[in-house]
Parts: sequence; structure tokens; C-alpha cells
Amino acid sequence: MSLSRRGLLAVTGAAGAVGAFAATTKGAAAVDEQGGGHAGGRGRVRTGFDRLAANGYDVLDGQRVGVVTNPTGITSDVRHIVDVMHADDRVDLTAVFGPEHGFRGTAQAGGSEGRYDDPATGLPVYDTYLKSGRPLADVFTASGVDTVVFDIQDAGARFYTYIWTLYDCMVAASLAGKRFVVLDRPNPVTGRAALGPVLDRAFATFVGREPIAQAHGMTVTELARLFNGEFLTTPVPLETVKMSGWRRSDFFDETGLPWVPPSPNMPTPETALVYSGTCLFEGTNLSEGRGTTRPFELLGAEGVDRRWAEAANAAGLRGVHFREAYFAPTFSKFQGKTVGGVQLHVHDRQAFDPVRTGIGLLVTAKKSWSGFAWRPDNWIDKLTGNTRVRTMIDAGAGTDEVVGAWRSDLAAFRAVRREYLLYR
Repeated sequence: MSLSRRGLLAVTGAAGAVGAFAATTKGAAAVDEQGGGHAGGRGRVRTGFDRLAANGYDVLDGQRVGVVTNPTGITSDVRHIVDVMHADDRVDLTAVFGPEHGFRGTAQAGGSEGRYDDPATGLPVYDTYLKSGRPLADVFTASGVDTVVFDIQDAGARFYTYIWTLYDCMVAASLAGKRFVVLDRPNPVTGRAALGPVLDRAFATFVGREPIAQAHGMTVTELARLFNGEFLTTPVPLETVKMSGWRRSDFFDETGLPWVPPSPNMPTPETALVYSGTCLFEGTNLSEGRGTTRPFELLGAEGVDRRWAEAANAAGLRGVHFREAYFAPTFSKFQGKTVGGVQLHVHDRQAFDPVRTGIGLLVTAKKSWSGFAWRPDNWIDKLTGNTRVRTMIDAGAGTDEVVGAWRSDLAAFRAVRREYLLYR
């Protein structure tokens, strides 16, 4: 007997995946069965895709399927789910939808791969980047799919755009009359708590469509449930496939899963750990470390010296030390120039608050360097979701005062968030 390449990959594609499909709707928080096998070690956490494949893709049975994904959509042995699904006769995969940076990840920040046929599978790849509403619904309609599946690794921050790709695709699927299935992956910086300011809708952009906290503390299936229950005018027919073995206290390196950079400037889980705070430097004239091997961990500008690191270390920011650092970005701000600044070294990630740290760094940068300035377009207001952070820092407010200004909004979001949590 001979096996085609498609047939052979189908046999190997589902190997090792175990678990069952779980569909959820708005209501009281559901809790996955955790069992007794929560010991550390490779393979402890099984992703939504692993569980979907192990159950024979039954939730996709009889459906023409399109997948919204990028290089992070992988199995535990680092094969891409599109390659695995395409080779499996149990699922009718007919289209792929690429977000920012593209399906195969060839584009830098602010770019995409456009419309093309994937050389590996022959599948049509449609570009979703910067599309929303009816234009994106028209893409789903033109593709001929019945069900849209979402599987992308998130970084845990409101301004990380893949969660708004999720949101936009849910809205578009509702408009186009499509089913929507979300496959879960871990929040790499835990799901312990929501932190930071909550978006004011007056500042809604692709780095924040709806009022959620700057560090949301949720997984993508939890966010999908929240979006559907709170923000979509017409909810989409939504099903979610949960992980097994993941707990809210887990950092990514405790999951046993391989890390694939979800975008070119998110190379490691350590980047994600600081990102929800230090990405705020995109809204200033300082480098946020793009063009270095430590984006968002290195921050600086021409003219910054040791005084910033000294001020930051004296600011009482828990769980982190700041090293005086000098670096020359290979692209982005200060390309090819040597700049001074700080490198973050998180020594106690349980105590570390990335958003408070980001505010503390803005406050100390402004006080210790006379050249500090906001971007002229006030991009900082889009990142923080309001004008308060910028105006309070300009008025001389300290870290605690700025952080205290969002306390009531954050408490209200946490109360809403609690209804949609799926894991202990």
C-alpha cells in the first residue's frame, strides 16, 4: 500500500495530541479539568489546536475552513498547523488569512504579505492587515469558507495588534454569516491580573479597539468570549477550544511549549514580560530597542547617560534592576548611532509590574534627561488609551500618582473580565 504525502502527514499530524474540544458561551467562568498531571516538564500544556486535532477536528466536520494564523500557529513539535491540517483528510482547509507580518512572517512591523498562493500547500492566502468591518467580511465571503479559525500566540498587552485582528475577524465573520472558532494558547506573562489604564473609546485605534486594560491578563479564547459578550453589536457564532494543563500563574517557560516569535520584535518570552510597560516608549523620542537583540528591554537616546539608570534604580520599582547601557540600533530610531540608556533586568518576575515599571521609566527619563519629548502625534495617548498619563507626567506627577489615576477604571474592568475567565 502506498501513502500520499497528504496521507502520511495526516497520520503524523495528530500524533501526540490528546484531549477534548470544549465550547463556551457567555456566562459564569468555566474551569478546565486540570487533573493530577500538572508537574513541570515538556508537553505539560496542550494547546487548543492539539486538542482539536486529537478529537478528529469534529468541530470542523463538514465545514470549509479558513485559518487566521502566523508562524506561531504550531504543534508541540513545531510543525505549522496549516501544513498539518492541509495534509489531513479529516478537515477541509480551503484558505489562510494572514495578519500583520504575514502568515509565514516575512514582513516587518507595519507590513503584510499581501494576497498570494502559499508555495508549500497551494492554498490561497488572503491579507487581513488593516482590514475591518465590511471590507474584511467581503474577504471572508470571497474565500468561500464556512468557518473561520483563529490560532495566534498573543503577548498579553492591549496594544499588541493580534488581539484586534481577532476582534476585527470576529466582527467581519458576524457580518459575513460565518462560524468562528478560537484555538487557545497561553498568555506568556501569566493570567494572574489585569494591570494598567483602561482604554477610553475616544482613543480607539488598531492598538486598542475597545476598553480593556493595558495588560489584560487573559488568553485569546477568554478575550474572544469577552469581545462577543461585551463589544460586538451582533455576536458571532463562537466556539472555543481550550488548553489543558495551563494555570493562570504559569509563565511561558513553565508550559513546556516551544516559543516562536509572534512578530520580529518579540524574540523571547522575556520580551513579552516587559513589553506591556516599555512599549510606551514608542510614544516618545527615545528608542524602545528596535534594531537591537533586546527590543523593549533596551531603551535610550543620544545624550542619555548614567543618571537615568541611577534614577530608575532609586524609584522603588519592584522586581527589576536597571543597568546603564549603550547600544547602536541597526534600524528604527537612531539607526547606526550609539545611544545611552538602560537595560531592564527582571530578577523577580512574581513581584514585577510591567505597567508600573513603564510609567516609572517615563517619569525618571523626563526628570533625568532634558531632551525627553513625546512623539509629536501624541502616540502615547493611543498606547495608554487616554491623555492622563501624558498630561500628568508633564505636570510633574510621580509614578504612584499616575498609577492611582486609573484605579477605579481598572477595578471596573476586572469585574467584567472575571465573568469570562476559563482557567484557575
